[in-house]
Amino acid sequence: METRSLSPRHAHAPKVPVIGMGTSKTLDTDDTALATDVITAALDARTTLFDSSPMYGKAEHMLGAALESRRDSALVATKVWTDDDAVAERQIAASLAFYGGRIELLQIHNMLRWPERLHRIEELRDAGQVGFVGATHWRADSFHELEAAMATGRLDAIQIPYNPVERDVEKRLLPLAADLGLGVLIMRPFAAADLMRTPPTAAQLAPLVPFGIHTWGQALLWWGLCHPATTVSIPATSKPARATENATAGDSTALDDEHRQLISCLAGA
Repeated sequence: METRSLSPRHAHAPKVPVIGMGTSKTLDTDDTALATDVITAALDARTTLFDSSPMYGKAEHMLGAALESRRDSALVATKVWTDDDAVAERQIAASLAFYGGRIELLQIHNMLRWPERLHRIEELRDAGQVGFVGATHWRADSFHELEAAMATGRLDAIQIPYNPVERDVEKRLLPLAADLGLGVLIMRPFAAADLMRTPPTAAQLAPLVPFGIHTWGQALLWWGLCHPATTVSIPATSKPARATENATAGDSTALDDEHRQLISCLAGA
């Protein structure tokens, strides 16, 4: 995936849905071998975007180390998350060091001090250390802050939760992102694993096989990416085999409304 795909307004081509990888909880580990195996499996399966944050414990460090020999094959999306300006500078400096001096997408995590952070990220972009400017939030009662930042016209991408049981973003954020030509990263595609606890049977998933969907995880990922405003889904995993499985969901044929509704029903929505 080209860097410009992070922000559709910078691309002059039809949408190409992408499966990325998140690192929340899964890479907060001292197990370097495991982190390397997971990232290698994802890269080998053509995953290119990896999302992290300073609030994910050791995840940024582990991701940077795992990507070191293949940094040019990856797009890194990370975040700044603090109400303290000095701490923000330390977070950004650490992230740049982890990822070879550049960050493809730097995001304001949960909109904390977003006007100040937005200005600083723009400075880094203008200096060539950051590619795109983003912002995130996961709580519906704070989406008004994300919407206000979007309305400035200064963002390239947003990151929001989206799955069959969390659909608040359909009301205003996804239509606005489409109008503005923003990239949309989907966090929580499995509803923080809640939707994976009791997956449908193979028989229930059988109608999805013609679309290239063979597992419940793939169905949920493709459900989110078939919305016309979304760009990248970033499921997290600590299992190399699951990283490969997730990545192949991006090879699926676009779902029609009937089969997208089937997935919603199977999810209990």
